[in-house]
Amino acid sequence: MIDAHIHLDQYTNAEKQIDSWLLAGVSNVIAVSTDLSSSYRTLELQGKYPDFIHAAVGFHPERPLPRESDFIEWESLVKRERSRIIAIGEIGLPHYNLAELKPTLHHYEEFLSRCLEVSARYGLPAVLHAVHDKAIIVYELLQKHEIQKAHFHWLKAPLKVVNQIVESGYYISVTPEVCYRSRDQDLANNVPLSQLLMETDGPWRFGDIFSNLATTPLLLNKVADQLAVIKGEHRDLIVELTTKNTKVCYNIKSK
Repeated sequence: MIDAHIHLDQYTNAEKQIDSWLLAGVSNVIAVSTDLSSSYRTLELQGKYPDFIHAAVGFHPERPLPRESDFIEWESLVKRERSRIIAIGEIGLPHYNLAELKPTLHHYEEFLSRCLEVSARYGLPAVLHAVHDKAIIVYELLQKHEIQKAHFHWLKAPLKVVNQIVESGYYISVTPEVCYRSRDQDLANNVPLSQLLMETDGPWRFGDIFSNLATTPLLLNKVADQLAVIKGEHRDLIVELTTKNTKVCYNIKSK
């Protein structure tokens, strides 16, 4: 199994847990970043566990826009460490914090375009935070910048937009919420198994059956169980195909 979206830099003891994750069948993680310092930390972790961690670098859109000097330094980081970077992300548009953020949505759209230009320049997939009415805006920007590979993580969007994303060959992931929330179950049902990924978005905490559990890639076992029910397929096939899809999305070579 591959955790297709995790904030590994936000774990205080990630190094101590990785061995147990490997023993439990988690082969890799896609570790995303939220700002310049987070990008450096993610690459630091990737350097320690190059066979397990695949690093994505970016700026989370639910935060204030970075200083221009930070963006320039980040661009230089991408150029310098291109061989160690698997994607640009987490990037996208704000939704939950938009009212509290000073720049307008238009400013965030302009910034996302700059990030997508970097994605296109280096041939790197885009890892996207694009929910509700922002999903269609992000989708259209992907088309404008001719981004070939993109991953909409923990997507919440109208079915029409989901279908557009699928028709363009992009990937969509579900989190442990798929185990107890009908919205996520409907999404999983509408995304072809050939474009579906599994993620935890850890260390984000989940409710219901997970309310007393720390979020780690081990929760993917329950996600796989639920997807098997939704898709009417054997659990082993779910694990096999979501793993394959993640490798294709992120250009990970099988060993």
